[in-house]
Amino acid sequence: MSLDASQAHKKEFFGHPAGLYILFFTEMWERFSYYGMRAILVLYITSAATGANPGLGWEKGDALALYGWYTMLVYVMSIPGGILADKFIGQKKSVLVGGLILVAGHGILAVEQMWAFYSGLLLIVVGVGGLKPNISTMVGGLYKAGDIRRDRGFTIFYIGINIGAAAASLAVGYVGEKIGWHYGFGMAGIGMLLGQVVFMAGQKYLAGVGEAPTKEERSNSDDSLGKLFNKLFKERVPLISFLIIQAVGIYLIASGTSIGYGILAMFLGLVVGLMMVIYNELTQQEKDRYVVLLISFLIVIAFWGAFEQAGGLMNIYTKEKVDRVVMGFELPASVFQSVNAIFIILFGTAVAGFWAWRKRRGKEATSLYKMAIGTMIMGAGFLFMAKASLEVLSTGQAALVWIILAYLFHTIGELSASPVALSFITKLAPVRYVSIMMGVYFAATGLGNKLAGAIGEASQSEPIRVQLTADRGDLGTYAADSTLNAAKLFKIKGDAYLENDELVVVAKDSGRSLLNLVAFVDQEDVEGDENRMAMIETLKEQESTQADPQQITITFENEEDREKIDKEQNVNVSLDNYKGEVILFQASNERELRTFIAITILTVIIGFLVLIFLRKLKKLTHGVEEAERDLKPGADDEAEGFELGDEGRQ
Repeated sequence: MSLDASQAHKKEFFGHPAGLYILFFTEMWERFSYYGMRAILVLYITSAATGANPGLGWEKGDALALYGWYTMLVYVMSIPGGILADKFIGQKKSVLVGGLILVAGHGILAVEQMWAFYSGLLLIVVGVGGLKPNISTMVGGLYKAGDIRRDRGFTIFYIGINIGAAAASLAVGYVGEKIGWHYGFGMAGIGMLLGQVVFMAGQKYLAGVGEAPTKEERSNSDDSLGKLFNKLFKERVPLISFLIIQAVGIYLIASGTSIGYGILAMFLGLVVGLMMVIYNELTQQEKDRYVVLLISFLIVIAFWGAFEQAGGLMNIYTKEKVDRVVMGFELPASVFQSVNAIFIILFGTAVAGFWAWRKRRGKEATSLYKMAIGTMIMGAGFLFMAKASLEVLSTGQAALVWIILAYLFHTIGELSASPVALSFITKLAPVRYVSIMMGVYFAATGLGNKLAGAIGEASQSEPIRVQLTADRGDLGTYAADSTLNAAKLFKIKGDAYLENDELVVVAKDSGRSLLNLVAFVDQEDVEGDENRMAMIETLKEQESTQADPQQITITFENEEDREKIDKEQNVNVSLDNYKGEVILFQASNERELRTFIAITILTVIIGFLVLIFLRKLKKLTHGVEEAERDLKPGADDEAEGFELGDEGRQ
């Protein structure tokens, strides 16, 4: 017998609404597409633009900067995505439209053109902004208020998220690195398409959930955001703060310093102004809680600024410096992006159970305490990355165990801090401004992701640019004619040191000078001495001598007439077309080592500060969590580790 469409949304499977499983598979495939693309994004950007599986050939610092902007925008777009759903079209249509945009974005990324690369990323940002914040809301909408199955429903939903994330890094990562980057992007798009088919086919099981607001609901809705805008231009201190930060943003844009940071400053100026207006509207008790709320935002920014090194700096580090050979097979670097999701599935219940055990025994287990401990545990994971860097300095490669242990600590920290962050913020926020504070939370998470990109960018040494100027006879020792004619990327390894303050660069094996092969050039590939002087200064800092030289790698590639060269392998390429850069191995690795240690110190200090002032901060909350326990005696929040965990992991 066919199911009556009008009653389909009431059908249940395994004790939960059938619509839960529609949302489960939709989100699973959406996360498959997102994390699959995320696993290979920076690797594709930094891979050489020549060879069998060409990437974009960007410098690592530039790639990490783009990664930071991209992941930040994913979060920021959740704000208009949520407003659009709440005020106009509803969560269901937002998920539908967002999913279709995501399908288009991933599909375009499969095209091997720069316009397709930027267009695909932009569409993914918009699509995730429409889908991600609203599909989680729909899960809650499947259950009536007070339904005890709700937490378990989020548990099931959260498992789907991590299955998708784990499978994506393994499958898309392997295809992207071993077969072709654009095949990987295409595979991620197929996953998103499957998720969209599931969502569209299961509409009858979602009847009445996430529908568009009625005219009456729209007219009765609290337009607090509009009121705040009006008050911003009437209150002196918020307006002055807003205008000063706007002026900074306009200067950054007008001076050509940075359009991106200029726009970011203008956005932050608006947020600061509105937050100050809100503060002036509150009662004293609400102001106290508001202060704790702002501190929570700072913890969120710091936490994700460290944690999101996973998709950027740690991804590149795994590719270049970790020994990934297991039982004779070299694992692609991107598959290690699955480790976090696998650990969440394995340890999620145990971590949630531990915090529930502490709470039942009357020990400290408040949200602030969990956020502090989680941030410290996550930061401690970078000590294993520091150990890996020390190992690289001594042996040239790091053992696989260090990256695995780092991800383990990151996961335990995430399971402690992330699930409670959003829940705690909604408890502290003034009731009439909860929706706005949700938006600010997503903005704070986005800023954390931008911070992650900036930290990763800062960890990379500035490349020393050179141009190949040797005759073919001189170069024969280092690269065969067949390699040069095919215009393939090639590398020369050597040692660099100072002798009587003069630069000496010699080949690793033969000891022959390499300086006669290259000319130092600037950003525009014009001959200049800036890079030579930068290299000398670095060697002075490293105290490099002939007895203790700096290991270097000079990487060359030919950008000119690549299509013609690919088709006609016998083309005789002019060596003047070869551009390259010098990487100083120890200096680069030591910079990354300092970055890992700095992240650990920063996160531990933040955690300790919260613990030191925990009693005062709890006092400022005016018993918001204690009151909740009084209302629900015996509650252990067991499902807490699942319900909100992905809200901080886009």
